[in-house]
Amino acid sequence: MQVNVRLIRTLSTVLIILVCCFTIKAIPINGYKENIQRAVNVLDGISTSGSEYEDPETLESRVHSALNSVRTLLPLRLNVEWGGKQYIVDNTWLHQLLGDYEKASNADRPNLEQRIRERLVAVDERLAEIERGSGRQNDKAEAHKRLQEILARSEYSQKPEEPSALSRLWARFVRWLASLFGRQRAAEPSTAIAISKAAQVFVVLLALAVIVYVFRLFLPQIRGLRPARKKKKQGPRIVLGERLEPEQTAVDLLSEAEALARKGEMRAAIRKAYIALLVELGDRQIISLAQHKTNRDYLRAMSELASLHERMLVLTDTFERHWYGLAQATDKDWTNFRARSREVLQG
Repeated sequence: MQVNVRLIRTLSTVLIILVCCFTIKAIPINGYKENIQRAVNVLDGISTSGSEYEDPETLESRVHSALNSVRTLLPLRLNVEWGGKQYIVDNTWLHQLLGDYEKASNADRPNLEQRIRERLVAVDERLAEIERGSGRQNDKAEAHKRLQEILARSEYSQKPEEPSALSRLWARFVRWLASLFGRQRAAEPSTAIAISKAAQVFVVLLALAVIVYVFRLFLPQIRGLRPARKKKKQGPRIVLGERLEPEQTAVDLLSEAEALARKGEMRAAIRKAYIALLVELGDRQIISLAQHKTNRDYLRAMSELASLHERMLVLTDTFERHWYGLAQATDKDWTNFRARSREVLQG
């Protein structure tokens, strides 16, 4: 019976994916916006349906059905119509996160659910700005180009984290240790307990032997004069899709932002200045920079610093409005952004 349930789930998932992949009919942008809101409501229903009173099989069946509903609402490729033109929306990032959610444990699912919801809400907010600003745009070609950039934004994709080198080394050691004993026949409870204790003692003695060996190996260097420790060479950093060389500082990025502003590229200047702020906060160890993090991830990391969070919230909204949205950046917008940025750097 359990095999049949798994088979039905697998076939339904494949059917949903095939339907999503071959969906060619374009929907209006307001319909796309409604689908996003409905998907958010479906995700909210997963965590508010009293899962603590459900048995594991019923819970997994309900979660599977809800995730398939989200996949149907927002397929891998979706044609969106706006302003008489059609755009192809790439929802690969969403389907990857939904797959991670299905495989995750109950302890990890709330965090994944929050990340999916926040990204969908961010897209919904950008679409709302498009609808509000569509009548005020003079250059329709530029507006269509901005919409294409929003729908295909690479920052919404996230790569899964790989296990560390230490974790892989420990896994290899455990497999090697297990291979020494070979396949064991079923033993009596008392024998199993004795073997378990013996294995624990063996591991502890082996760890102590390794520590003593390493200590004796490096003891002459510890007794002698310690040579100057070479500073580890830092590799390039990637912040919001921007590749930064190791020697680049926040001051360098602000200088580049000023140069872009003098050329009249206010939108690019605001983005460069925002990245400079993140780099400076990273150097101060207020936030931790990472390639997969979005601007909202960095903002959430400052939530415990009320004053800084309030000022960065204003700058983040301005950055999103001009970089992800269709709002034109003016000299006044750049002047205000630069002034607020200096307040954060001096704080």
